[in-house]
Amino acid sequence: MEAAEISESIRYIGTDDKEIDLFESQYVVPNGVSYNSYLILDDKIAVMDTVDARCMAAWEQNLQEALDGRKPDYLIVSHMEPDHAGSIQRLLELYPDVSVVGNAKTFSMLGQFFDLDLQNKLTVSEGSQLSLGTHELNFYMAPMVHWPEVMVTYESSEKVLFSADGFGKFGALDTDEDWACEARRYYFNIVGKYGAAVQGLLKKAAGLDIKVICPLHGPVLKERLEYYIGLYDTWSSYKPEDSGVLIAVASIHGNTAKAAEKLKELLLNKGVSKVVVTDLARDDMAEAIEDAFRYDRMVVAAASYDGGVFPCMQDFLHHLESKAYQNRTVGIIENGSWAPCAANTMRKLLQGMKNVTVLEPAVTIRSVLKESDMDSMEALAEAVANA
Repeated sequence: MEAAEISESIRYIGTDDKEIDLFESQYVVPNGVSYNSYLILDDKIAVMDTVDARCMAAWEQNLQEALDGRKPDYLIVSHMEPDHAGSIQRLLELYPDVSVVGNAKTFSMLGQFFDLDLQNKLTVSEGSQLSLGTHELNFYMAPMVHWPEVMVTYESSEKVLFSADGFGKFGALDTDEDWACEARRYYFNIVGKYGAAVQGLLKKAAGLDIKVICPLHGPVLKERLEYYIGLYDTWSSYKPEDSGVLIAVASIHGNTAKAAEKLKELLLNKGVSKVVVTDLARDDMAEAIEDAFRYDRMVVAAASYDGGVFPCMQDFLHHLESKAYQNRTVGIIENGSWAPCAANTMRKLLQGMKNVTVLEPAVTIRSVLKESDMDSMEALAEAVANA
């Protein structure tokens, strides 16, 4: 992508990565991802973050075209993760007089990633300011959103928040897709554990007059900011976004999956407006995590396996635990041909999560769903529908 204007003085110089297969080596990104970097042109010039080394050459071209012969004075480092800091060393090779701006934790991490002999650096802290001329940069610390060194920058003359990974999403910038879908999947899988830290940052942002949000991934946000901020408030406070039920299925031979589909039918008949069935063995795990947080209820349906539960279900529940899943109601279906044990394994994992209500009793299927199981299936459907 060519360098573009956000305003007359603020330029986008980031890049799209269409070749990446897995973001952070675990998240499927069929539409790629953007690495966002920005340039503020004033009496002094500031580069706002760099990009992943994978796209360094394209970013370097964008940077030099936007500079048009001038030299940058500052590099603002919001976040040291390699998808944003990966080209710092190259910037300093091109412009050795640049002053690197970060907080104390930024500089302790910088030496872990690069062997640099910094000639110029500026250490900032909460509330520090840096004047570029007519543009004034105000720095706010955002520890654990989602690394400890993260900070955001508010440019007060144009009312622009450079929000680090906040308000980011998967997908290249030329992808035409609903913002919330991929922003939600991004948030819960990457930032989701740190809801309290996000709430703290939102409180700081509430005191700022923000007209534009410039994240490190995804599009620049200029309209409906209350919508995006509202979603972040919902997500980071672990409130359900929508009324509905996720049925997460771990089925070996398809019989547990058939029981899940029957439960979906029963729930719809009882007036539940939204029921999503996810095959944990085949569907995108990150999307399953997203849906678990999106809806207010969930049912886990799994086969017993090796004295426990089928591995993809255990993996799913461990993911939820690590992302601080909470404030939900969950029902259980287990299947077992000779020694059903999935329910007990799932129950123990769920009971370790904060404010998760487990509906009892669990439904136990012996190999194949039969007519004799329908009373317990009806009872579960009724309990979930009324939860």
